[in-house]
This record gives sequence, structure tokens and C-alpha cells, in this order.
Amino acid sequence: MTKSIALSLVLAASLGLAACSGKSEENAANNAANAAENASNAADNAMNAALNAADNAANAASNATNNAANAM
Repeated sequence: MTKSIALSLVLAASLGLAACSGKSEENAANNAANAAENASNAADNAMNAALNAADNAANAASNATNNAANAM
């Protein structure tokens, strides 16, 4: 009787671990995909910031040129 109870508990624990392992693999895959997406978004944001800085510098140079021309 106790052997059958112990065997049932081992079987239940094994099934529980088997069910959990698939979920953890799926979670790991989702975490990896999210990390890749976050890295891509960070790279896009850095590129946009660099482009904005370049545009701002170009606008500042243009404004300085216009101010100098208007001062004459």
C-alpha cells in the first residue's frame, strides 16, 4: 500500500516537473526575444538621438549664418 502511494507521489511529481519544464523553456525563449527587442529598440533610440543632435547642430549653424547675414 505504501509503495503504491509513494509511486503515485513520484509519478505526480514527475508529471509536475515535466509540465513545468516546457513552460520554463517557453519563458526563457520569450525572455530572450524580449531582450533582443529591447536591444533593438535601444539601438533605434540611440540612432534617433544622434540624428536629432545632427539636425540640431545643422539648425544652429544655419541660424548663426542667418544672424550674421542679418547683422550686415
